[in-house]
Amino acid sequence: MGKRFVRPVALRDGMIALPGGEFMMGAENFYPEESPVRRVRVAPFQIDVAPVTNRQFHDFVEATGYVTVAEMMPDPKDYPGLLPEMHFAGSLVFRKTSAPVGTGDHRRWWSFEAGACWRHPLGPGSDIAELWDHPVVHIAWKDAQAYAKWAKKSLPTEAEYEFAARGGLSGTDYAWGDELAPDGRMMANYWQGQFPHQNDCLDGWERTSPVGSFPPNGYGLYDMIGNVWEWTNDWWSASKEPLSGKSCCAIDNPRGGTLRNSFDPGQPQIKIGRKVLKGGSHLCAVNYCQRFRPAARHPEMIDTSTSHIGFRCVVRD
Repeated sequence: MGKRFVRPVALRDGMIALPGGEFMMGAENFYPEESPVRRVRVAPFQIDVAPVTNRQFHDFVEATGYVTVAEMMPDPKDYPGLLPEMHFAGSLVFRKTSAPVGTGDHRRWWSFEAGACWRHPLGPGSDIAELWDHPVVHIAWKDAQAYAKWAKKSLPTEAEYEFAARGGLSGTDYAWGDELAPDGRMMANYWQGQFPHQNDCLDGWERTSPVGSFPPNGYGLYDMIGNVWEWTNDWWSASKEPLSGKSCCAIDNPRGGTLRNSFDPGQPQIKIGRKVLKGGSHLCAVNYCQRFRPAARHPEMIDTSTSHIGFRCVVRD
């Protein structure tokens, strides 16, 4: 059972204007793709106070008739070697394992399920009747882009997202300080316990939570960390700009890499670009994927949708 949630009025369609400025982007003490730390400057922008919800995405679909990537049959031309039995519309759904397993093979807990989509987050038989204020999931990058265009907004850059997620704090591991759970207080929706089989749910939620269920950060933004991963508009690049030690040398409004360099080297036969995800999700755990931090980042193919990926939008001044 989830916690009872009363939605603040400000979360309906609200955005918060951020002044922009300089910050130290990245981290040195977690994952190599987050380093080096470098001085970055972003221009002023507005950002959604919370991830886009099922209610908001439903309004978009009702207004436009939009069909998400997860609801469409895959084109075999895009997937060399696609097995006939995998030629169906669907999306990736997380399922807990029944016993402890090694964390080296994500196929143990992820399955591509027919019929899974934003309307049916756990596949056929599931719905969003009681999830209207939860973040929409099973959203591919194209879907997030389509919503943003309809709303006359954009997806954030990686730098904009990290600037917003830090909430004005500098040099801390987490969006709220240097302790993951200060005095035992749950500050975000992430996995407590041994992933992927034991979720202690100390935060009150097995999967997604209604937006605004946890304290806002210093900028008044909700769920910048945990709950769902969020798309950015930057192509993935494992190599980052070098550290700039002087304020005059800050990197202005940095962008990601190139489409070609974003391809997954582990699957050279598939030429599908990868964008940067930020924020971590309810599946991040201390023993697996410690990416419940502003500096954390992850590459995702733009055609991919899962039960833990959503998005939010920005408007640039």
